[in-house]
Amino acid sequence: MATTTTTANAPAAILPINPKPYLSVLVGKLVVVKLKWGHEYKGYLVSNDSYMNLQLAQTEEYVDGVMTGNLGEVLIRCNNVLYIRLVEEEDEEGEMRD
Repeated sequence: MATTTTTANAPAAILPINPKPYLSVLVGKLVVVKLKWGHEYKGYLVSNDSYMNLQLAQTEEYVDGVMTGNLGEVLIRCNNVLYIRLVEEEDEEGEMRD
């Protein structure tokens, strides 16, 4: 016996976002880049290339939500990035959020 799924029972569709235009919008803005192993880097996105490698300026390193130091200029290879997000205005001061 075959079953059919109606649209009322189907889960909401997830629309993927093309990351390249998203990254170009973030250039010049304060961002947080989380790496695969949990480290986070907060800094201004200076540039990105076609492989989505990232260049940050005025970078701060956070481990377990605690700032461990100022790094200045940083290059991050694309395959290490878990995600990148824009820093909200209320997030600019204080510890990193989870």
